[in-house]
Amino acid sequence: MIIESTRFGEVEVAEEQLFKFPNGIPGFPDEKSFAYILHGEESPFIFLQSTIEANLTFVLVDPFAFFKDYEFDLDDEIAKELELSQENPPQVFLIANAKERLADMTVNLLAPIVMNGINRTGRQVILDKPEYSIRHKLFPDGLPKEAVKGGT
Repeated sequence: MIIESTRFGEVEVAEEQLFKFPNGIPGFPDEKSFAYILHGEESPFIFLQSTIEANLTFVLVDPFAFFKDYEFDLDDEIAKELELSQENPPQVFLIANAKERLADMTVNLLAPIVMNGINRTGRQVILDKPEYSIRHKLFPDGLPKEAVKGGT
């Protein structure tokens, strides 16, 4: 499938890269189909590009690459809806908010994206965890030395 993206231009995506969000994403209730685009093989960043709206791309972050103690209980109803199980655990991502400076990037700890990699469905889950923020600094101690050397 070929999709248009203002970020990537014309992109060919394979069937296994397409994810359905039956409930949309809060703020974008009509956007129900997204392409999962890797930033790089070893990168903790992923792009979720709308297959319909070229201007809509979410930057996702693997939370466990940055926050080793990030955890929450997934509601049984949501796990059932997404057909998740111990044999098919969820893939969890955070939506990042890119700033002018990479060092100022924030992530939404309070509303992770939960996805089923087998049936390729997803949902943004709103947590009841007051200790989590919607604007948590991804790099609270500044950029890692590797990123600074790489010219970012």
